[in-house]
Amino acid sequence: MSSSAELTGSTDNRNRSGASVAIKSIDSQVEQRGSQTESYEMVDTGRNEPVTLTVDGFGTVKHPKTGATETVKRFTWQNTHGTTVQVISYGAIITVMKVPDRNGRIDDVVLGFDDIPGYQTPNNPYFGATIGRIANRVGGGKFTLNGHEYQVTKNFENRHQLHGGKIGFDKYNWEAYVDGNVVTLTHTSPDGDEGYPGAVMVSVRYELKADNRFEALFKAVSTKPTPINLTNHSYFNLAGHSTGHEEIYRHVVSINADKITDTDADSIPSGKFICVGGTPFDLRIPRELGPAMAKTVGEGFDDNFCITKGTEQGRTFTARVIHPHSGRVLEVYTDQPGVQFYTSNFMPDPNMNIRPKPVNAPEYYDVTRLEPVIPEGVADPPIRGKGGAKYCKHGAFCLETQNFPDAINHPNFPSSVLNPGAQYVHEVVYKFDVLRDQ
Repeated sequence: MSSSAELTGSTDNRNRSGASVAIKSIDSQVEQRGSQTESYEMVDTGRNEPVTLTVDGFGTVKHPKTGATETVKRFTWQNTHGTTVQVISYGAIITVMKVPDRNGRIDDVVLGFDDIPGYQTPNNPYFGATIGRIANRVGGGKFTLNGHEYQVTKNFENRHQLHGGKIGFDKYNWEAYVDGNVVTLTHTSPDGDEGYPGAVMVSVRYELKADNRFEALFKAVSTKPTPINLTNHSYFNLAGHSTGHEEIYRHVVSINADKITDTDADSIPSGKFICVGGTPFDLRIPRELGPAMAKTVGEGFDDNFCITKGTEQGRTFTARVIHPHSGRVLEVYTDQPGVQFYTSNFMPDPNMNIRPKPVNAPEYYDVTRLEPVIPEGVADPPIRGKGGAKYCKHGAFCLETQNFPDAINHPNFPSSVLNPGAQYVHEVVYKFDVLRDQ
């Protein structure tokens, strides 16, 4: 039964969408950290609300440093178009994005797991996670800042740091705050964490809009000069999270970038740029993803695209991806200078036969089979995902908005240094739509 209490996000008891909401108790339990946790649901108090938010539990985790048991909260938004997004407090992870196709069929278009043990498996490739303190790589696991050399943890081939180190931000259960339909998750990283200077407080603000935009706003402050580069690492497949590489190859992709950062075999930037014109990286014009991947040396993308934007321009168009058969469209907007376009090249290839073709099959607009039959006992088994899905190589794409990788080691890249008294801000919008018949 709904209580009469109002969630007061402002003095006039209205949330950011202008709608008054009440709190409906679902259950409550005591966390071992000592605080009282209440699960509740934002419910309509007389109006037809465009977006609702439900809060409940998603199991427990142990703090990676103290071992204390903590309750994981799950946040579920739904709007009147049938779009549903779920986020959990563990890793500030996006776990579900269910969106309609042109015929109204709802499918989950992000890869992930059904429970916390899934997200804690060693072969989880950061599905949906918030990445920090530094997304992507730190070359050699070291950098020099204000004349002092810092050595950070190396968790990539024992040569470099990847996605924040051995215990990055994705391995912590973040604190949660709810204001209307807005959820803000916060995490504090202590001075010296993974080798980085300064205590850093980070937050990510999530909100689903009535027009199928899901917005994330990252912020951070630090007690000492330190590098910061946060991102979200969602893996998308607009045909549905379980449909695999064949449907990924049928997506049509465009990215608003006229150059990429040049990298070595370990994906460490050289500091140079490559103009995309006349190369397989020219995605300024929409291209079928499979044939585009086939043209690259590694038959897949894992590259930082430098977003084309005006000098004073903030949030700008970054990428557009279409799945023609379903009609689903994803557009990404950000205020960051770069976006890492990754086509899941390092996910399992059990039968060693997943490769894009220079030309898609004639049945391009038809839904064909899912992933091939995989024998038991293969050396590189699929990742077992939501609903028993088998996730394999090229089964998804990522668009990780970010500063340029390893920017702390390249003075010609946009600065990644956050100084005391300043604030890191990073906006990203995922806008879902459908192609409409002419």
